[in-house]
Amino acid sequence: MLADLSQRLLLRAKAHGASQAEVSCSEERGLSVNVRMGAVETVESTRDRGIGVTVYFGRRKGSASTADLREESLEATVEQACAIARYTEDDEAAGLADPELMAREFPDFDDWHPWALEADQAIDLALACEAAGRQVDARIANSDGASVGSSESLSVYANSHGFVGRERSTQHTLGCALIAGHGDGMQRDGWYSTALAAADLEAPRAIGLEAARRTLARLEPRSLATGEYPVLFAAEVARSLIGHLLGAVSGGALYRKASFLLDSAGQRLFPEWFSIDERPHLRRGLRSAAFDAEGVATRDSALVSGGVLQRYLLGSYSARKLGLRSTGNAGGVHNLQVAANAGGFDELLAGMKRGLLVTELMGQGVNPVTGDYSRGAAGFWVEDGAIAHPVDGITIAGHLRGMFAGIEAVGSDVDTRSHVGVGSILIGRMTVAGGD
Repeated sequence: MLADLSQRLLLRAKAHGASQAEVSCSEERGLSVNVRMGAVETVESTRDRGIGVTVYFGRRKGSASTADLREESLEATVEQACAIARYTEDDEAAGLADPELMAREFPDFDDWHPWALEADQAIDLALACEAAGRQVDARIANSDGASVGSSESLSVYANSHGFVGRERSTQHTLGCALIAGHGDGMQRDGWYSTALAAADLEAPRAIGLEAARRTLARLEPRSLATGEYPVLFAAEVARSLIGHLLGAVSGGALYRKASFLLDSAGQRLFPEWFSIDERPHLRRGLRSAAFDAEGVATRDSALVSGGVLQRYLLGSYSARKLGLRSTGNAGGVHNLQVAANAGGFDELLAGMKRGLLVTELMGQGVNPVTGDYSRGAAGFWVEDGAIAHPVDGITIAGHLRGMFAGIEAVGSDVDTRSHVGVGSILIGRMTVAGGD
């Protein structure tokens, strides 16, 4: 149905005089449940639809969208897009991606696993998860609740090159957040599991117990003396460092000259052993896709190899602005894998010997233009290769270029809950500001 609808809209755009056009259609439905302190707070069932039409009159672009499938609404949407295009300025970078870049093969990524989840069943799972955590220790006297979510999405992207791409995927999540202690000494932490197939989720009890363990471990934190220390970013926060790299090498930031990594392709940014590969065709990958948001074929490709930045992340528009070619990254990256050069988490702690383990980052103190980095943090102080005590009320600071170059180890303890697969990251030295 969505594919037929997209073709009808493309024909309407052509009839209105558009030289090129593209259509995105999507349908999504889901169920989410939240409980707190043993009681149900919300049960929400959703069903959404979206249709977007973009037309080009030469190098002039117009876009409009609707969720209404009535013929008069569809016609009005195309007319609005065309009207906008007629009154916009020419943009030499505007237009569809080059036709020879369109995907031709559409493998099955095993990413469609609907869950016949009823509201009562979802409530039971969330209650069991929260109860398992709350029962661990009397110091856990409160809760931020537990939640269960399940969604299915179908989408079609089509354009006037004759390309039609269909995608479907599912995602399921179960999580819990707990509060321990009293008054000013209260601490909060949690845990969650997410997967394309419900069978791959962690058990509710296991999630509740891990949420409790993490919450209790944060009780009675201390601050640190200001100084320079080794900093180990736990896997669940280490991917934020990779996120800063992705933002800096994205085409939009580069052509606007709003990145600290301008003209960095071909430069060594990381140690020689460091590498990042994009793997768009992984089975059950959280972000697997045969094509990007413009229909461009995706492919396995190195982003960083031998510590050297190999390329940027480009859609067709940013590529034209930079005089380059699309890398199939319109809409983002697909399944990044950061290679490990060390063992698991315990080995990294032992190798650091003495320093700061960061398990939570706060604030937005990262300047993407200059690369300056300063964020609030919480975690644990490490002595003799073992966790000594929790810490909070601290700030960690540096410059992202220096932080990338100063990476000493990447662990094999990959957090699989993201399409950016990376283990814990050890940076040899950062400034840590505490409460002297």
